[in-house]
Amino acid sequence: MSTVDQELRVGLVGYAFMGAAHSQAWRTVNRVYDLPVRARMALVCGRDAAKVADAADRLGWDGYTTDWRDLVGRDDIDVVDVCTPGDSHAEIAIAALTAGKHVLCEKPLANTVAEARAMAAAATTAQAAGVRSMCGFNYRRVPAVTMMRDLVAAGRLGVIRHVRAAYLQDWIVDPQYPLVWRLQKDRAGSGALGDIGAHIIDLTQFVTGQRITGVSAITETFVKERPLPDMVTTGLVTVDDAAVFVARLDGGALATYEASRFATGRKNALRVEINGSLGSLVFDLERLNELEFHDASAPSTEQGFNRILVTESDHPYLSAWWPPGHIIGYEHSFTHQMRDFLAAIATGTDPAPSFADALQVQLVLDAVERSAALGSSWAEVEPALTTVAA
Repeated sequence: MSTVDQELRVGLVGYAFMGAAHSQAWRTVNRVYDLPVRARMALVCGRDAAKVADAADRLGWDGYTTDWRDLVGRDDIDVVDVCTPGDSHAEIAIAALTAGKHVLCEKPLANTVAEARAMAAAATTAQAAGVRSMCGFNYRRVPAVTMMRDLVAAGRLGVIRHVRAAYLQDWIVDPQYPLVWRLQKDRAGSGALGDIGAHIIDLTQFVTGQRITGVSAITETFVKERPLPDMVTTGLVTVDDAAVFVARLDGGALATYEASRFATGRKNALRVEINGSLGSLVFDLERLNELEFHDASAPSTEQGFNRILVTESDHPYLSAWWPPGHIIGYEHSFTHQMRDFLAAIATGTDPAPSFADALQVQLVLDAVERSAALGSSWAEVEPALTTVAA
């Protein structure tokens, strides 16, 4: 594996929703940011030869293969980007790390804690040989979210007391929606909890710098049987449709979380509010270029939630984009993710969130499921027993 020619050759496994989002970011990143290495979109992998050939042409990849083992084993691939369902994350990522490839893996890291621990261990071993790995929690890379983290870290909110987070969608409200892989536990690991709940777990821990230590949870599957893709026979839904839990963070904050794919009318609504002794911050994904900031130290006649338009060139990530006030969108978070990953590889530093960070999120997901299975009993989050990057 060589970067003498300043090129990193990327292989993507999976070309559907996340694969398309990642492809757009790989196409864009070197055209926007001045980086010490250049990503080459070398190979995309999918099981259906006709469909993956079309995806390679449509998304901008040089070539394609139908076997991820072929992709991982090739000498002309330096980076493996895993965008498959969760049941294959561990096998692909561990094989790639063992082969000396840098790995970017979509969230959640795995379907089980055991798989996530194995992946984190493989990443630690590979790290000693200079091989880097990162988990794709893209919302960390929204400029307003990164600014939110920076304001908290600077002490602008004082002591963090409350965290409120919700991620709401409605795409499976119709009971006739078919039983796709995201509704099957053996493929997806969990439902709304892992699919979108993992995002708000990671985001709030990233912003506050605090870790969830214990939870009390309720989950529900509202539609328990759905048509199979042939729309003739039916099958059981084996994941949660919604998860709600309260949590305690290691810095003393109390938190509430809600993840649902049954919030009728909500398409992709992610909202986080942080309350501290000196102020509060609010982020809403539907207004992703904005932050609401209440500064309790201001005179009482001037207090209230103020809107910050996060589009200035000295706001996080925005120096390479448009003039102030010219907003960016959802896809930019993936471009920022690739920027950070490539920069870490080029400089020999460890990107975040690491597989160890993602393991910690997996342990929270596990605690939520354990609590819900025991009727909302308090469940402690197991220790990762792996060094977690800051």
